[in-house]
Amino acid sequence: MEENKSMFPTEEVSLPSKGLIYSPDSPLAKGAVEMKYMTAKEEDILTNETYIKKGTVIDKLLQSLIVSPINYSDLVIGDKNALLVAARVLGYGKDYSFEINGETHTIDLTELEDKELDSEHLIKPNHNEFTFTLPVLKKEITFKLLTHSDERKIEEELKGLKKMKQEVGELTTRLKYMILSIDGDYERKTVRQFVDNQLLARDSRALREYIKEIQPDVDMTFEYEDEDGEIQRGVTVPLNINFFWPDA
Repeated sequence: MEENKSMFPTEEVSLPSKGLIYSPDSPLAKGAVEMKYMTAKEEDILTNETYIKKGTVIDKLLQSLIVSPINYSDLVIGDKNALLVAARVLGYGKDYSFEINGETHTIDLTELEDKELDSEHLIKPNHNEFTFTLPVLKKEITFKLLTHSDERKIEEELKGLKKMKQEVGELTTRLKYMILSIDGDYERKTVRQFVDNQLLARDSRALREYIKEIQPDVDMTFEYEDEDGEIQRGVTVPLNINFFWPDA
């Protein structure tokens, strides 16, 4: 019997992308996703050894918690991260404790801020496509933010290369999925050949830094005072086993 998610209390979770990159007919274009509170069923998912071994446990958890009729594969990674944090809050509360350099810190996850997408960066509304001019080669490229579906395809391609004992280049493989066109040429063969044979390291780094700058996400950093009284800023919150397994 299929679970009726409407039976459980829910919360609306804002997406860092604000829904600006999704098709107008997608529920994700609303810029928010409704999620239910975690139940014993989701705890079963978190302890499912098959899901853990396959690396799909978090995806299974989020899919079980999401109430909105979205296509999970369409989620860009930054929005997925926002849902991940929300799932932890809905399941085990807002306080998250972890250790850094032997010191225990506790943060309020609800105080983490979203790094929202600026609509000015989009080529056109409700379309996951951006433009960037490579600083050295001066070529204009268009690129997209990777989705959950893209991440799965990248994983499968890397596994295939490894199985065939070919050179595995995770960075170049990811770029082949991110880059959509080179000087207006959208042929996938053109993009792949460009990444393999022409893309300079300086241009690659500049592109990746630009993507990091504009992509929506959750700001997973905090500040604290160390034992010498110095304020440490911009420290990344570690997502360890206690994030979803607080009793571990």
